[in-house]
Amino acid sequence: MKKIFLLAVSFLFALIASSQNWKPLFNGKDLTGWKQLNGKAKFAVDKGELVGRTVFGEPNSFLATEKNYGDFVLEFEFKVDSTMNSGVQFRSESKPDYKNGRVHGYQFEMDPSKRAWTGGIYDEARRDWLYTMDLNAPAKNSFKQGQWNKAKIECIGNNLRTWVNGVPCAYVVDAMTPKGFIALQVHAVNKKEDEGKEVRWRNLRIQTENLKSSPYHNIFVVNLIANTLSEAEENNGVGFLWDGKTTNGWRGAYKDKFPDKGWTIKDGTLNVLASTGAESTNGGDIVTTKEYSAFILQFEFRLTDSANSGVKYFVTEKEHNSGSAIGLEYQMLDDDKHPDGKKPSTSAGSLFDLIAPENKTLKPVGEYNKARVVINNGHVEHWLNGNKILEYDLGSASFKELVAKSKFKGFPRFALNSEGFIALQYHGDDVWYRKIRIRAL
Repeated sequence: MKKIFLLAVSFLFALIASSQNWKPLFNGKDLTGWKQLNGKAKFAVDKGELVGRTVFGEPNSFLATEKNYGDFVLEFEFKVDSTMNSGVQFRSESKPDYKNGRVHGYQFEMDPSKRAWTGGIYDEARRDWLYTMDLNAPAKNSFKQGQWNKAKIECIGNNLRTWVNGVPCAYVVDAMTPKGFIALQVHAVNKKEDEGKEVRWRNLRIQTENLKSSPYHNIFVVNLIANTLSEAEENNGVGFLWDGKTTNGWRGAYKDKFPDKGWTIKDGTLNVLASTGAESTNGGDIVTTKEYSAFILQFEFRLTDSANSGVKYFVTEKEHNSGSAIGLEYQMLDDDKHPDGKKPSTSAGSLFDLIAPENKTLKPVGEYNKARVVINNGHVEHWLNGNKILEYDLGSASFKELVAKSKFKGFPRFALNSEGFIALQYHGDDVWYRKIRIRAL
């Protein structure tokens, strides 16, 4: 009788799904239409639910659809053990010529830990985190520990979006993989006592025809396509700070035009050229032609061995200096080989010579890092590769004390302005910038 009841429920779900242009991705009976890849975690059907159980010593294991999907809306429910990690792959691949068939691609994160990144988008075995839930902190509360949670993944064109229990979580714009399989992940475990941990899925259904994008929500959008603005970003008020092609909107610091040497533009990147001698005689810093007060600034940077550079904000040019423009600086540095990397307050991501970053992940030399500076009502945040690495309040007693002990104590008006230019520093090292965007607040 129990088996008949479960079959009836599965049939009813399939009937409802088809009437709304939905198709079941899992039949509730067996693993027809699915194949296991990489590790040997145990997948089974129990009570009409798809269950994954950890196996000690096995790598990440995936139960993948035999069919590939491009544009779709996927809905499912999941319940995960509070001590494990899991996820759902989408637009993912497994190819013999890529890491011996390692599953790679976008992943809807299922993270019951205190970090609370459920709903974030990870790039499995490829680029790491694309959208951490620190970028949309209020949505962290959407996940319900120890309960069934309802998830939604919407992939239409280059727009990749997620929801947890109806709450918008992540929004990524990317064109790397337009099509691939969907897969359920059972994460590897490193301790024998963690064997047998369970993650469960049910009511998996997909829509692939007559798709309509969900309404925009005012959450942060990560756009990974160079020198483009997505409709979602424009809806949020994001614009180019650099257009990727010309020097429009920029000039040399303490000058009325763009430097005629020291900087080049090529293939959507703004490149600081390596040189010797004084900064002021080799191109020098460049600054925006407009001033900014409250904003969200995004940019990507790539370093070379021992390179040093920085992005400065609240630059006024009233603090005259023979070299670089004076302002609050987001430090960019090869921590391993540059001497400044030995001092936390001058290392990569720091507020230069004032505040050291914490919990940062810096990409190796030669790879692009994603940076963000958020300034609102005098509160400032530095972000690196999706993580907030420091924050402070302009004008606070603690901040003034830091300035009084720093190299900037000799500049009377340092950090006293609430508006100024944004500057890219010329430090005589090869450094690349791209995807420079800003949203005025």
